[in-house]
Amino acid sequence: MSNPEWGVKRVCPETGKRFYDLNKKPIISPYTGKEVTVEPPERRESMVVAMAEKSKKKLKDDEDLLVDDEDSVDVDDELLEDEDDDTVALDDLADVAGDDED
Repeated sequence: MSNPEWGVKRVCPETGKRFYDLNKKPIISPYTGKEVTVEPPERRESMVVAMAEKSKKKLKDDEDLLVDDEDSVDVDDELLEDEDDDTVALDDLADVAGDDED
């Protein structure tokens, strides 16, 4: 549990590291020595809501890409069949030149 004399735990906007403000005004980051501006809670909450809506919209857009529509191209099953052309006989492998042969 934190000591009340330490103040409120803050985050340095430049480094992302946490620190206690020591109940001082203005709040100075011990990492950068610059003043840290604190946004009012209402603004932070609205930013969180806006970010959540943005991520929901992105997810919906991604789902729309996965939906099969009438304009999609039909692929023949022949193109999807696995062919055995990638196998090679052992006799053919023996005819390959070695490292010292060029």
